[in-house]
Amino acid sequence: MNSGRYPSAVRADRVTPGSQTSLREANRARIVSAVQQRGSLTQVELAGVTGLSPATVSNIVKELTGAGVLHTSPSTRSGRRALQVTLARTLGLVAGVHFGTRSLRVALADASMRVLADQRMPLAPDHRADTGLQRAALLVAEMVASLDAAPGELLGVGVGVPAPVDVRAGRISTVGMMRGWDGVAVAEVLETELDAPVSVDNDANLGALAEARFGAAAGHDAAAYLRVSHGVGGGLVLGGRLVHGRGGVAGEIGHVTIDENGPICRCGNRGCLETFVGANVLLGMLSESRGHLTLRDVIARAREGDPGCRRVLFDAGQHLAWRPPTCATSSTRRSWWSAASSPRPGRSSSARSARSSSSGPSPARRARSRSWRPSWARPRRSAAPSPSRSTRPASAGRWG
Repeated sequence: MNSGRYPSAVRADRVTPGSQTSLREANRARIVSAVQQRGSLTQVELAGVTGLSPATVSNIVKELTGAGVLHTSPSTRSGRRALQVTLARTLGLVAGVHFGTRSLRVALADASMRVLADQRMPLAPDHRADTGLQRAALLVAEMVASLDAAPGELLGVGVGVPAPVDVRAGRISTVGMMRGWDGVAVAEVLETELDAPVSVDNDANLGALAEARFGAAAGHDAAAYLRVSHGVGGGLVLGGRLVHGRGGVAGEIGHVTIDENGPICRCGNRGCLETFVGANVLLGMLSESRGHLTLRDVIARAREGDPGCRRVLFDAGQHLAWRPPTCATSSTRRSWWSAASSPRPGRSSSARSARSSSSGPSPARRARSRSWRPSWARPRRSAAPSPSRSTRPASAGRWG
């Protein structure tokens, strides 16, 4: 979600660093960011949050109110008169709700797609649906109220979850992918709580749709999107429309088997891509030598030259580099984007871009990846040991 959709009064043109113009522009951006993150603040609270003087805050608020960026209304704080500041909005609000593995994020935007408020909340690992949905509904209601909006101004809610979704029923379609969420009608529950239409989809699908309409894939007829975080997911767009597939599993690249003898995945199968490149796996590889780290820490240390962090990210990139062409070959090979990447030491990004866009997968790889299915959609094999690679029939274990 982007906070940069503001009129020219907020965006900086080319200004000299350190000049009065650049300083004033930075102060404007600081005030707008503070209001967006908290939804509603008084001018006194804005001064405390931003560190700017009350006079500076007052002048900038007046300027941005006149430009249609901010909206002010009389209020009281501790029995004293105050001026409440919110982002100006057009008629109606929409909410976006994203359930992560360990977090909840809610954003409110107006009809012009400008984000007015954005908040995050931690969730316990393997949180249950009833707890998560209740917190989401309460947070949405609180954020709507913080904007001095009536509940009836909420036009609709979009929900993203890290699992395959039956979009017609508004529920997760694959058992075991999110513990405590099996069989829960997510859309129905939130519609009852918020009295507004609710649409639910896989988070990678929603990321693909956003890129196709407003981001890197805008103007392209077909695109594949790869989301890499605690889990791994993909979204496919053809002709400007999402491809869901049967049961919503199209693009579920994180559960393609890459090692039949690999670790057990949360989906119940062995050696899924997610078990090699998921954030928890990468952090676990570094825990003994680097202690407790977040994924952000690993990326930062890799940029600073830490050899262990660079190795872990490079290995993850190697696994990911093989699977996007597999996904794209089965649907479209015209374009694909990645939500995260790990550059190989010593190679430029421009070289990688030219190679991925011009050469594509080799004929041998294309032959091996004519069609794929998530590992849970494949027939179970017997417990007998697999034959060696040299003696195994070429068609074994594949869907053609």
